Amino acid sequence: MLYAWIKAGHVIALIAWMAAMLYLPRLFVYHAALPPGSGAQSETFKVMERRLLKAIMTPAMIATWIFGLSLAWMSGLYAAGWLQAKFLLVLAMSGMHGWFARMVKDFAADRNRRDHRFYRIVNEVPTLLMIAIVILAVVKPSLGW
Repeated sequence: MLYAWIKAGHVIALIAWMAAMLYLPRLFVYHAALPPGSGAQSETFKVMERRLLKAIMTPAMIATWIFGLSLAWMSGLYAAGWLQAKFLLVLAMSGMHGWFARMVKDFAADRNRRDHRFYRIVNEVPTLLMIAIVILAVVKPSLGW
């Protein structure tokens, strides 16, 4: 029964993390498209980006890791090739998370030097990682590692 509750927590945390990972770069697109001197609009985006990162995205990532590692340990599947591949992709997603956190700081300090087109492309990376992670978790392919 505990395993099922941990799995539910993992899925809930993952959904929250992915929602934020997909929404934050979209905020960057709109923020970067603002003309210089957009005062109040820029400040609104700064608040939204900071709150999304600190109140939702980071706690959800931490919970996803805690629940996920607990599941791997409890199930004994940590040696499975599909889970090791998933682990590497989740590490990449965590790296994207850290990079997004850096971008939040750059926007907050008015140091962003990238245009909205850059963020439109970056917005696709978490989606691609998520697709691969879900396929590994659901299909559990035999990778022969």
